[in-house]
Amino acid sequence: MGLAALSRAGLAAAMLLLVACGAPPPAQPEEVSRLAAEIRALGPDVDPEEADRAARMAYRHTHDLALDYKITDPPIVHNTKVNMGLKPRGLCWHWARDMEDRLAREDFQTLDLHRAVASADNAFRLEHSTAIISARGDAYDDGIVLDPWRKGGRLTWVGVREDRMYDWEPRNEVVARALERRHGQIVTLTDDQRLFVGGVEYAAQ
Repeated sequence: MGLAALSRAGLAAAMLLLVACGAPPPAQPEEVSRLAAEIRALGPDVDPEEADRAARMAYRHTHDLALDYKITDPPIVHNTKVNMGLKPRGLCWHWARDMEDRLAREDFQTLDLHRAVASADNAFRLEHSTAIISARGDAYDDGIVLDPWRKGGRLTWVGVREDRMYDWEPRNEVVARALERRHGQIVTLTDDQRLFVGGVEYAAQ
C-alpha cells in the first residue's frame, strides 16, 4: 500500500473514531440514583418504586433516542442536519414528545407528565421544548425538567423553577397563542390543558 493510500486509510479510521466518540454514552448508576432521589422528593405521596423506574427510563430512553436519532454532533448542528434531511429526527420537540410518550407507557399512578416550551415569543432565541415530570396533581412548574436535547443526547434534569437556561410555559398555552395568531379566532384552553378551536378539539403534537 502506497503512502497516499495509507494516509487516506488513516484519515478514514480517524473519522470513524470521531463519529463513534460523538455518540453519547449510557448513564452511570449514580446519575440515575440522583435523579430518582429528586423525583422521590417531589412529594410525600410519590411511590419510591415509580420514582426509581422513571429515573431509569428517562436515562435509558435518552440513550436509546440518541442512537435512533444518530446523534454525533452538538444540538444546533444536529438540528441543521435534520432540517436538511440528513438525519431522521432529533429536534427538541422530537425529544420532548418521544420522552413523554415513553414515560406515559409506564402508567405512573403517583407521577404526572407535562410538556413545556421556552422562548416561543423571543425572536432572538431558539424556541425549545421539553418533557417535565411532577408529583401527581402538581403543576408543571412544581416538577423536574427532563431535557435530552440540551446536551446532545445527555440527559439534563433540573427543577423547573431552578432552570437558569429557560423560562418555561405550559406547551398548550404557547400553542393556543400561536393558533389565535394564525386563525384570528379565540382558542379555548381548558383547565385540564385541552385546546378547542371553533368548538373542535385540537391535538397539539
